[in-house]
Amino acid sequence: MPPLDIPTYGLVSLGGVTVGLSLAGWDVTCWFASHKKRFTIKALRQLLPFLACMAYGTLLILSAGGLIGAAADWSLWGTNQVGEAILVYGVGGTSPNVTRSSFLALTPGGHAVVIIATVILLAVASRRGFRLDFVRGVLAGISLGLASSVAGLAGYVLAPVVSYLGDLVAGLV
Repeated sequence: MPPLDIPTYGLVSLGGVTVGLSLAGWDVTCWFASHKKRFTIKALRQLLPFLACMAYGTLLILSAGGLIGAAADWSLWGTNQVGEAILVYGVGGTSPNVTRSSFLALTPGGHAVVIIATVILLAVASRRGFRLDFVRGVLAGISLGLASSVAGLAGYVLAPVVSYLGDLVAGLV
């Protein structure tokens, strides 16, 4: 079956990274302020849903295309536009391109992991209802997944690991 010919954007600007870091900063700051003992297992467990959604968003933007990849691409475009507007009109700055020069695409096994993670996220959301912290985490991951800086480290580390494990489980290795 041939893949859909949906064009991909695949570029992240400083505005997009700013939005992604702001979304991540919101959740981490709220978590930090709500715990007196921050580094206990119980307190750190409350950060796991956000981190899982952020990793999922990173995997979405590293998808090669299709409907899910296009939705992630449009989300990246939106965060870029919002961030650029804030940087240009809010503080008088600029928003250069900060996309990583070497693009990491997922392998077929990695794409299978994205589909499985999508089903799991939909199952959790259907039981617990719509959660804004999930949306913030996914958007933060999408915004930071292609960045060339430390902000994009998750995409650089996550893609090969998920691709290898997906290929291993699917029997492609």
